[in-house]
Amino acid sequence: MTEQPTATPADQDFLRLDGQICFSLNAATRAFGGLYRIVLKDLGLTYPQYLVMLVLWEHGEMPVKQLGHHLRLDSGTLSPLLKRLEATGLIRRERSAEDERSVHAHLTEAGTALRSQAAAIPRRIATATGFELAEIRDLQSRLDRLTTALDAATESGL
Repeated sequence: MTEQPTATPADQDFLRLDGQICFSLNAATRAFGGLYRIVLKDLGLTYPQYLVMLVLWEHGEMPVKQLGHHLRLDSGTLSPLLKRLEATGLIRRERSAEDERSVHAHLTEAGTALRSQAAAIPRRIATATGFELAEIRDLQSRLDRLTTALDAATESGL
């Protein structure tokens, strides 16, 4: 029979919920979700729909597959989002003339016009954090590094 190592007090502290980075990130994500729900209400968008619009405002028309890559979403999650945005008249989806298997997402006139209404949202969110712009940029940089490290660990099968 193999003897299990005895947990040290430091190990016990490490297993506390408030010591888990994943829980802190999840709590922050949920808090952002609540704030975005309020801020996006006037635009008639959900947070995931807003992310789709951000990509299309930045890059313009693109294949749905590429849109999913930008958003880190699979087609099963992205397709219903696009369907709802299309129903509201903000985007349209069209099959590519060159490759019928490829569907492209396009902004409509209404979708393009919504951009000006959305312009104040990042500033409202930044103000709500209470962080200075430099702190926000630093946090974003650290989270990007964290994401890259976690992606690498996942790909390697850690």
